[in-house]
Amino acid sequence: MTQLLYNESAYQKEFAAVVLSCIPGENGTFDVTLDKTAFFPEQGGQYADRGVLGGADVLDVQMKNGTVIHTVSAPLTPGKTVTGNIEWDTRYDRMQNHTGEHILSGFLHAEYGYENVGFHMNDDFLTLDTTGELTWEQLSAAEDYANRIVRENFPIVVSYPDAAELEMLDYRSKLELSEDVRIVTIPGVDVCACCAPHVAYTGEIGLVKIVDAIRYKGGMRLTVLCGERARRDYVTKHAVLSDIAVTLCTKPEEAAAGVARLQNQIYTLKGELAAVRRELLSYKIAALPETDGNLCIFEEGADNSTLRSIVNAGTEKCTGICAAFSGNDTDGYLFVIGAKNVPLRARAKEITTALGGRGGGSDAMISGSVRASAETIRAYIAGFC
Repeated sequence: MTQLLYNESAYQKEFAAVVLSCIPGENGTFDVTLDKTAFFPEQGGQYADRGVLGGADVLDVQMKNGTVIHTVSAPLTPGKTVTGNIEWDTRYDRMQNHTGEHILSGFLHAEYGYENVGFHMNDDFLTLDTTGELTWEQLSAAEDYANRIVRENFPIVVSYPDAAELEMLDYRSKLELSEDVRIVTIPGVDVCACCAPHVAYTGEIGLVKIVDAIRYKGGMRLTVLCGERARRDYVTKHAVLSDIAVTLCTKPEEAAAGVARLQNQIYTLKGELAAVRRELLSYKIAALPETDGNLCIFEEGADNSTLRSIVNAGTEKCTGICAAFSGNDTDGYLFVIGAKNVPLRARAKEITTALGGRGGGSDAMISGSVRASAETIRAYIAGFC
């Protein structure tokens, strides 16, 4: 079995170890085992450590039957002593976030009786799944509590109780465990079975922030940021809020009200614009010429309903078909075509094939979309019979 140095000290960034084996893997990689390692393998919802081992990049780390398998970018010589270096910023970021998750999960368990039944942490955020639903007031209370524990700077204690001690211990765990159980304790806050590295004091977490919460499988899925992730999130959102405030000529704390006012103004202007468009359309329809043949009309920005209104009026003023289009040569055109004396359903495929589109409908009216240019469309409709 591999000696797990990360269990002895989560802060060990560099170590020396003997290469026990090196086997070619997939895609030019090599699977290496060592007599000892500080690289944490992927487990418990947390990704593996990254870094360098004997000059080779560590691409993945997995635990198999008590042995840690390091997938590296170049071969290492069995029997040789090599140096391993942990990508520390990534490791410490995960330590901050995992410890913050313990505080939140411990509070939700103690306060509401909910279990954490799902945990996943990637390089951007962590999620935890609870067995019950929570209101935003409850989530806010949990967040406030977690940050108070951060400020009070409690120590984090790692222990390996024997079977008798474990039997007497009240601790959280997703699995039934009986031996070699690693217990992570924040005195007076949480006791949990966990295999991952954690910070030594809660003050190192820096900040705990719940950024999202959704209903999930009868409970909740919380998205959480801790430490440097939470700080970066604040910096990004502060910059966005400041830009919005500048655009609205208001203070950042009044930006939400400014956006609401802007939305109301847009809603009002949209209504006024729609009324103007309806009035303009009525004039356009009234001005359609009496035609012994086909009508082809292009109306910028028209939706399907507007195109139908145009065609309904146009079929009264022509002896052939009335075709209305909206769009552009780049993105294509919506169309509605109507007629009193032409069986359009039977000819829909003929029309759409000629114009590079699709559509269908009744004998009196068809609709759809086409990709032809406006010039091609006009020429086709003019010659349609």
